[in-house]
Amino acid sequence: MKCLQLARRRSVILVAAAVAGLGLGAQGLAHAQSYPAKPVQLVVPFPPGGAVDIVGRTISKKLGDQLGQPIVVENKAGAGTVVGAAYVANAPADGYTLLISSGSTFTVNPALNAKLPYDPIKSYEPVGLVARVPLILLAHRDVPVNNLRQLIAAVQRTPDKFSYGSFGNGTTGHFAAELAWSATGIKLMHVPYRGSAPAMADLMGGQIPFTIDTVAAALPQLKAGKIKAIAVTGATRATQLPDVPTVAESGFPGFSADSWLAVVAPRGLPPEAKAKLHKALADTLADPEIRNKLIAAGLEPAYASGDAVLAQIEDELPRMRAIAQRAQIRAD
Repeated sequence: MKCLQLARRRSVILVAAAVAGLGLGAQGLAHAQSYPAKPVQLVVPFPPGGAVDIVGRTISKKLGDQLGQPIVVENKAGAGTVVGAAYVANAPADGYTLLISSGSTFTVNPALNAKLPYDPIKSYEPVGLVARVPLILLAHRDVPVNNLRQLIAAVQRTPDKFSYGSFGNGTTGHFAAELAWSATGIKLMHVPYRGSAPAMADLMGGQIPFTIDTVAAALPQLKAGKIKAIAVTGATRATQLPDVPTVAESGFPGFSADSWLAVVAPRGLPPEAKAKLHKALADTLADPEIRNKLIAAGLEPAYASGDAVLAQIEDELPRMRAIAQRAQIRAD
C-alpha cells in the first residue's frame, strides 16, 4: 500500500513539474482547457423587462445547454446601449463575454455619434442573428384613418395637423418612421418619448394621433381594441398580426425598415470558441420551443450567421447616416 501511495505522489509531482516547465500556472491551465471551461456572461445593454432582455433570457438556458456551461445574463444599461456595448468591446476576446443587442447599437448609434467608445465593425465578432423585431405604425382608435393610403391623404389635406410619437429620439422607431415618410412623400412632426409606455399612454389617450412602436409593445393594446394598426414596416407581415399589411404591400414596393437582434463577442475570438458559439446559437434558434416563445413575445425568429450580421451592419450603416442627415436627427 505504501509503495502505491508513493507512486501516486510521484505521478502528481511529475505532472506539476511538467505544467511548470510549460510555463502554465493555474490561469494558463484554465486557458488550456477546452472552451468553455466556465460560465459565459451575456450582456444586455438595456434595463430588465424590455424586448432585448426578454430575448436574452429566453435563449440563455438553451444556449448554455448547448455549450455545456451556464449563461449568466447581466444588464448593463445606459446611454442608449453605449454602456453595455463598450463594456463588451473592451472585454477579453476569449468567448466568455457576449453582447445581445438591437441594430441600434451597430447602425443607429454610429449614425448619430462619430465618437463612440466602440466601433460597430472593428470591435466585434458577430456570432449570429437571433430575431427580427417588427415595427408597426399605429393610430388612435378614433382617428379616421385605417390604412397607409388614408393616412397619406389625411396628411396631404392638412399638412401641419398631424404628429407621431416614438419610443425615443434617434431610436430604430424614429428612423423607421422617417424612412416611411420619405418614401411616401409626407411629413409628420416627431414627438419623442422616453420609452414605449409613455408613448402608448398618450396614443391611447388621444394626445397624439399616430405612433410607431414594436409589435411586441403594441400587441396587448391592439388585442384590446384600444388602438389601430396601420401598417408593419418590415419586409413581411408579423406572425402575430397576419391581417396587417406591410408598407410595401400598401403601395411602396421594396420598403423595409425594422429592427433586429444579434449576439456578438469582442473581436478576435479563438477559432474553437468561435466555432462552438456559432453552432450553439444556430442549434438554439432551431429549437421549436425557443422559436415559439419568441413569436409569442411579438418577435420573428430569424437566425443568420455571423457573416450575415456583419453584411447587415455594413449595408445598413450608410443608409442610417443618410436618414439622420436628411431628417436632421441628432443625438440627445
